[in-house]
Amino acid sequence: MEIHYISENNSILNHFLAQIRNVNIQNDSMRFRRNIERIGEIMAYELSKNLTYKEIEIQTPLGIKKTTEIESDLVLCPILRAGLPLHNGFLNYFDHAENSFVSACRHHPNNADEFEILVEYQAISDLNNKTVLLLDPMLATGQSIVAVFKKLLENATPNEIHIVVVIAAPEGVAYLEKNLPDNCHLWVAALDEKLNEKNYIVPGLGDAGDLAYGSKL
Repeated sequence: MEIHYISENNSILNHFLAQIRNVNIQNDSMRFRRNIERIGEIMAYELSKNLTYKEIEIQTPLGIKKTTEIESDLVLCPILRAGLPLHNGFLNYFDHAENSFVSACRHHPNNADEFEILVEYQAISDLNNKTVLLLDPMLATGQSIVAVFKKLLENATPNEIHIVVVIAAPEGVAYLEKNLPDNCHLWVAALDEKLNEKNYIVPGLGDAGDLAYGSKL
């Protein structure tokens, strides 16, 4: 798997990453959603450099201009619900893309620390011969992304798959490397220190879904 760490070079991306982590800023849910959306826009720009392009000619008012446009057929697939603001950022740039939606959550039997991943709601478009962008802001253990990946590929064969996360733990990256094909791309805005004993990212930012949309039962 090819891994791209975007925040290694200083840019406005790091400014927005700092704000979504800051406890004095992140509790403004509208601002949190907007910052995740901005991060999505920046990551979409960086990812766009790896897509396939074709040459075209454009008629301007004064002549013909040779240029290029994206040739890849894109499908954006956020993991609900936390992935929605990130999806909005990508959709702002890839407005021609198709869209699929999948939910995944941790299920804790008997309120124990152990959990399993439930993949439930699905609204999936035709992924065959497409370039699929799987979007989830947090890569903790990696189990949710692998479960959704397997669900997406049950009846489809995409040309390419790009997995996009805002904050990742090393354990999650290692899990994806072990369980996903070598031809996948992983895009990470920021790599954090570790997972804690409850499998949450440290220092992380908390629960991205709750910060964006409010706490859940």
